[in-house]
Amino acid sequence: MKDNYHLHTAAPPRASELPSKIKILIFMLEISLIAVLLGLWFSSEAIQNSKNLWILFFYCFPSEFFIAIAPHEPVLLYFGKFYSPLTVALVSVAGTVLAEAINYSAIKFIADLRVARKARQSRIVNKVVDFFNKAPFTALFVAGFTPIPFYPFRFLVVLANYPLIKYLLAVFVSRTPRFFLISLVTYVIKIPDYLLVILFIILLLILNIPLLINFFKNRQKKTDAA
Repeated sequence: MKDNYHLHTAAPPRASELPSKIKILIFMLEISLIAVLLGLWFSSEAIQNSKNLWILFFYCFPSEFFIAIAPHEPVLLYFGKFYSPLTVALVSVAGTVLAEAINYSAIKFIADLRVARKARQSRIVNKVVDFFNKAPFTALFVAGFTPIPFYPFRFLVVLANYPLIKYLLAVFVSRTPRFFLISLVTYVIKIPDYLLVILFIILLLILNIPLLINFFKNRQKKTDAA
C-alpha cells in the first residue's frame, strides 16, 4: 500500500512541469527565429536587393510579428515590379499566415502567465473583448484589408479565445486582396527604387516612434535621477 501511494504521488510533478518547459522552449525558438530573420534583413544589402521569392516569404515573419518594427508594404511594392500581383500576393499571404500562427502561439504563452492573467480580468479588457466577439470575423477582415493597425487584433483573438483556424482563415481572406492591390501598383506603374527606399525609411520611423519615445523618456528619467 505504501509503495503504491508513493508511486501515485511522485508522478504528477514531472507531468505538470513538462508542458511548461515545452511552452517556454517553443516561445524562445519563435522569438529567436524572428530575431535572426530581422537581423539578416538589416545586415545584408544583398538580401535587401534580392528578387528571390524566398526572401519575400521569409520577410513576412518579422514584418508581421507582434507589433512589427519593419514595414511590409515597400517590399511588396518592390517585388511587384518583377512578379505578377497574384504571385506576390500568394507568396506573401503564405508567409503571413505562418507568421500569424506563431503570433497566436507566442501571445497565448504570454497571456497564460500569472501577471497577464490578472490584466485579462480588468473591466476595460472584458468590454473590448465582448465588443470584438459581436462580429470577430468581420472585424478581422476589415483590419486585415484596410490600413487599420492590425497588431491589437493579434492580442484580441487570444484574449477572446477565438479559434486559431478561424483566425488564420480571416488573415488569408483579408490579406490576400490587400497584398494583391499593393503589388499591382508597381506592376502597372514602375516606381523607382529610391522612392521605395524613402518609403521604407518613413514607415520604419513611423512604426518605431513609440519605441523611440519610450527610450528617450527612460533616458531622461535616469538623467534626472542622477
